[in-house]
Amino acid sequence: MGGIKSKKFTYETTVTWKEEKKGLLCSFGKENIEVATPPEFQGHEGMWTPEDLFVASVNVCIKTTFLHYAQKNNFEFLSYESKAEGVLERVEGQFLFSEIKVIPKIVVKSNTQIQKAKELVALAEENCLISNSIKSKVEVIPEIKVGILNG
Repeated sequence: MGGIKSKKFTYETTVTWKEEKKGLLCSFGKENIEVATPPEFQGHEGMWTPEDLFVASVNVCIKTTFLHYAQKNNFEFLSYESKAEGVLERVEGQFLFSEIKVIPKIVVKSNTQIQKAKELVALAEENCLISNSIKSKVEVIPEIKVGILNG
């Protein structure tokens, strides 16, 4: 990834509880996203959930990693669209994503490009930083104080 100088990056988001099991996901300079607990866990229909965002993160990362390798290899294609499906299930007493399938549909200009497209998808699968990070350490550091609501 030419031009990247730093080896460490920090990404920050803020979630603010609004009502019931709903909240607002924010990140500086980006559009806010309404989020909620999914209906399967007594949440809300029609809203983005952590589960949706988790699967979407893998899907988007596979796409962006594919685009990186396509550009690096001067590989021109006509279109890219991918569907991702994550299976959330109880394993050893806790819910976790046991599997995420990403199904990219890539349209190329000729039959001679099919093999190269497959190679680039394999590179994307191998090098997607999100899917490679799924077993990341998560640390929760609460800050709790007593106060009153203004307003």
